Formats: sequence, structure tokens, C-alpha cells
Amino acid sequence: MLLRKNILKTLLVFVVALLCVFAFSPISAAAESQTLYLGGFPAGFTLNTTTVEVIGICEVMTSDGMRSPARESGIKTGDVIDKINGREVNCTKDVNDILAEEYKKFEVTILRGGETLTVEVNPALDLTTKSKRLGVLVKDSINGIGTVTYIDKANNKFASLGHPVADLNGSIIEINGGTVYGCFIYDVKKGVKGTPGELRGAFEGSTVLGKAAVNCACGIYGDLSEKFDVSKLIKVEKGSIDSVKMGKACIYSTLEGSEVQKYDISIVKVDKNNKDNRNFVIKIDDEKLISKSGGIVQGMSGSPIVQNGKIIGAVTHVFINDPTRGYGIAIDKMLNSY
Repeated sequence: MLLRKNILKTLLVFVVALLCVFAFSPISAAAESQTLYLGGFPAGFTLNTTTVEVIGICEVMTSDGMRSPARESGIKTGDVIDKINGREVNCTKDVNDILAEEYKKFEVTILRGGETLTVEVNPALDLTTKSKRLGVLVKDSINGIGTVTYIDKANNKFASLGHPVADLNGSIIEINGGTVYGCFIYDVKKGVKGTPGELRGAFEGSTVLGKAAVNCACGIYGDLSEKFDVSKLIKVEKGSIDSVKMGKACIYSTLEGSEVQKYDISIVKVDKNNKDNRNFVIKIDDEKLISKSGGIVQGMSGSPIVQNGKIIGAVTHVFINDPTRGYGIAIDKMLNSY
């Protein structure tokens, strides 16, 4: 799920451990004195997509035996079901609702490898459910873990990741809502040169951070649950990128359980106008973090960067050939995205 890019001959990966395949209304980034609640804790994301992807072809039990209408019509794993009889398909329910209607024939429009194809399908009547089926296994959501950057309690918003959830072509995946849960980190795969590490976590279904609303170039944003308790979080002011200095800083992240820890880093480069939101190059200095994870690992994406007591951004990428180094996005950009 993780996209890799060759930037100036330096390999990078999004620092988010996705488990499957995740005009805006900007708020004012107000003031240097804007108060936020510091993140650094992991979250589990269940994001509803606006596409229905075929992930398997299966058989349907009918009165005439087993058959697969999808296979008979040439539908393949990896196809995206775009329309049925001209009606848009955005979720699994849309497929079932359309098949339930009394059409004489069903024409399925699919997207495959950049092409649009239309095939005629004769659905099978499932003996068990008494419903018409195509004989496909589909998914309309993505799941994964990442790190929350900050909570804006005044506006009941949260921000995470610092970069988008993208598909294999690098395009930002459009989402149609979703739920963000608490997460418990139970293991860390250590990163080494050439192979990124990763956090391994489990969703805590009893803890809901909020509802996902936007997946954009600066991360995943959403609306905070009224029941989410911020009383134990650290209040922090926003620091503009213009105030960032080369040298000492820290990140807040979670490598075990759900306990946030502070780790020492250095800001080694500042690029205010970077078009790819790679505003900082950071270097991990903390020996505890290096010993535990090797440096930056997948799943730490969104870990807030703090300098002089103010949040200045979030971790977004790791250098594959040096896991102690990576990129970060400025908090100014994150605050203006939702």
C-alpha cells in the first residue's frame, strides 16, 4: 500500500502502515498564539472510498449448480465497478440495490488499467439469499494505522498523517467519510538501510476519535467525537515556519501500547515553499528511538514536531537508505487544509 518515489535519487516512503487496498473549507490558521492539543498517539483508520474494487471472483450456488456471472462476462480481480446500467456505483450497497431491480439485462461499466469497458452480465439467483449476485468479492473501504498530529478542540477537529492516502498510481484516494479509532501498538519492525520498518497495531473499537472527513495533500482530517477526552493531552501553541531554526527539536510518537513518548531530533533543512510539502529535513538523534525502531518507521506518519515548546509540523516520510532521516510538513499548511 505504501508508495515509493525516487526524489533526487533518495528513496522515500509515506510513513503510514496501510493494511488494505486512505474545494476544501479552510479554517484560519490564526495566529502565532493559537492553542492546540498535541497528538503523537496512534489511530486506526477505516475510510469509506467512493469506488468498489473487485478483489476476488467467486461462485454462486444456483438451482442449476455453481456458476460465476463475473467470470463468464470477463470481469477480473482489480477491476473497479463504475456503473451498472448507467447508474453510478460508489459502495457495495449500490451494487446490491441495482441488482435487486427488475432489469431485463445488466450492463456493468468497469475501469481497468486506465480504460473503461462495458460488459453484459447475467446475474445468478443465489439459492441461499434469494438475491441476484454477480459472483464477485469487492471492497469499498481501506484500513490502516497512522499517528494523530493535533486536536483543535475549539473547532472540534483533528488532523493526522501529514500526507495523503494515495493509490498505486500516486493519486489521492477520494473518501466518503469513515471512522477513526484508538489504536494499541503491539510490535515494531525495525527499519534498516533499504528496508523501512513499521509499527504494528490493533484497533481499539471502544475508543472513537471521530469521523474522517477529508483525505487531502496534507493528511486525513475529521470531526472530533464529543466523547473523546483531551484532558490528559498537552496544550501547545502553533509555531510558524518562519520561526523555525536549524538545530534541536523533538517529535512525539508512540512505539508501544498507547503511551506517547518524546524523542530528540534535529532540523537539518527548512524549505518553506516546497511544493510537495517537504518543508523540513529531520534527523533522529534519540538513541532510545534508534535502538527500538532504527529511526522513522511506517505508522509514525503524523507524529508532531515541536521546537521551543511550539508545534511546527509533522513527520511524513522516511529516507529508505537512512531511516534516521526523513521529511516533515509545516504546521501552517496542515492548519489551512480543513
